[in-house]
Amino acid sequence: MVGSPVLLIAIPLLAAFLIPLFGMVWKESVRIVPGLVLAYLTYLSASLYIEVINTDTIVEIIAGWRPPWGINLVFSPLTGFLTTIMTFMGFIVWLYSYRFKRNVEFEAAKKYFIFLMLLVAGSVGIVITGDIFNQFVFIEIVGISAYALTAFYTGRDSAEAAFKYLIMGSLSASALLIAIIIIYSQLGTLNMAEIAANIDNMNPYYRIIAMIFFIIGIGVEAEIFPLNGWAPDAYTEAPGPVGGAFSGIVAKAGIYAMVRMMFTLFDIAGPMKILIVIGLITLIVAETSALRQEKLKRMLAYSSIGQMGLVLVAFGMGTKAGVFAALFLMLNHAITKPMLFLSGSFLTFNTTEKYIKQITGMAKKMPVVSIIFVLGALAITGFPPFSGFWSKMAFLSAAADENLLFIMATILIISIFEVVYYFRVINRLFFFEYDDKISVEPHKPGFNGMIALFVLAFIVLMIGFYPSSVTGFIDLAADDLLNTHQYIDKVLQLGQTIIQ
Repeated sequence: MVGSPVLLIAIPLLAAFLIPLFGMVWKESVRIVPGLVLAYLTYLSASLYIEVINTDTIVEIIAGWRPPWGINLVFSPLTGFLTTIMTFMGFIVWLYSYRFKRNVEFEAAKKYFIFLMLLVAGSVGIVITGDIFNQFVFIEIVGISAYALTAFYTGRDSAEAAFKYLIMGSLSASALLIAIIIIYSQLGTLNMAEIAANIDNMNPYYRIIAMIFFIIGIGVEAEIFPLNGWAPDAYTEAPGPVGGAFSGIVAKAGIYAMVRMMFTLFDIAGPMKILIVIGLITLIVAETSALRQEKLKRMLAYSSIGQMGLVLVAFGMGTKAGVFAALFLMLNHAITKPMLFLSGSFLTFNTTEKYIKQITGMAKKMPVVSIIFVLGALAITGFPPFSGFWSKMAFLSAAADENLLFIMATILIISIFEVVYYFRVINRLFFFEYDDKISVEPHKPGFNGMIALFVLAFIVLMIGFYPSSVTGFIDLAADDLLNTHQYIDKVLQLGQTIIQ
């Protein structure tokens, strides 16, 4: 084994606490150390992922206490797939963030990178933990980090957005804790595999209540309606790279927590319809809201929420094709949405309002950044031959297999909405003349920022022209999620009893 999954959590947590000490020796280290950590985490997660694919699921036992009594980490084709995406996106966000604003002082930079480390550690922990209480702890770590990053600029609007996020996060945490208490009182365990193995022994009344509280508790991070009220303000007021981290890392962890709970812990067909309903409502409300936005980052925020709704609808089908489509959509969103936030941040760099009208004619001043933004817009809306086309085709194919004509029609209509509001921005960028009175003053991107954008653009094109480069990994991850009994056996066979 190249390393242990526990390092994926321990190293960024340790780095977060050591960054201030490194800064006392050399101030520039507060910017460099997080990059080195995230580069190593990307290498480690990718190496473990390859090992898992070639051998078997890794179940890491903490402190020698075997499941179901002790805490365990599960690194499987599904969790490895998501962890690799999240650590890689963490590195891309760091690369872009390094000297993103050259006038950011040492203290501010130190706080930013500390919370970025905690955000990545918490998100990875949500995905690989095999214990529902530890998942709650990691969700809290992510929440605290996200509140601080939202309020990074310390202005009134930033503070208000962070406070709104804090209130909703606190209420959802309470709901999640209640769900955990109900399950523990009924089954006497916190281990996900043992809960899944014994869920049929749980009182149906308490089972339904626990499931509802779980949905409320996880729904804030998963950005589902109506628990996503924090998201537009947070995405708008947080620094541009933070928007990329929220969409590329945090939202993925939230979605994973929800589908793991629905597919593995409860493992019944009925709740799948709940995912479709929640997903459709989230999708429709978010996309129609995006259509009305006048601020670029706020439009991107609603678009991101809508994509999470689409992912939940795909998961809600409950079929292999549906889960495959959902994971493909998650991959596409994890790459293209940060690309849109990061390129959009350069386009609106010298304005605090971030109005779409303020980027009028910017393609003539910043052609490369504008082209990358257009590439992201085409990919997220599903234009061929970019990555989003294949993920949406997979979704429509899965829906057609189940004869879900209403869902197919809804998605096609919503796609028209997406085209309208993204092409409104593209029209402003390329087909309007630059106007000193309206347009924002251009800001030349740094070398590191451009490298981050080029890497994301390359991946979008690679997946678009060679979808087979990722479909095999997605297929294995889909099988992993659907095979609940295998998950139970893999975890509990390390304990005293093997659940058959």
